[in-house]
Amino acid sequence: MATVDVTDSDFEEKVIKSVTPVLVDFWAPWCGPCKLAEPVLEELSETYRDKVVIAKVDVDKNQIPKKFGIMSIPTTILFKGGKEIARSVGFSGKETFEDIMKKGL
Repeated sequence: MATVDVTDSDFEEKVIKSVTPVLVDFWAPWCGPCKLAEPVLEELSETYRDKVVIAKVDVDKNQIPKKFGIMSIPTTILFKGGKEIARSVGFSGKETFEDIMKKGL
C-alpha cells in the first residue's frame, strides 16, 4: 500500500507540515463509496508517488474531520503548504481525484 494512514496525533506532522502536497481521504470502513474510491486512490498513490502524498483518515476513529467540517464521506481535501486548496465530496471517479491533485502541482 502506498497510501499513508493518518490519525489525530500525527495529522499536523504528516499533512500540515508536509513539504509535498497531501490529498487526504476522509473515509470509514462501512462506507460503500469509500470502498469504491480506495483502489483508485491506491493506484494514484503509485502514479503520483513523488508529487503528491495520499493519506487516509478514518472518521470513526479520529476527531480531526470535525475541524475541517467533514459532513459526508468520502471527502477528499488537498493540502499544500498546510492550507486547503481543493475539496471534493463523494466519489465521482479517478478524473476528479486527478484534477484535484493537479491543483497542487
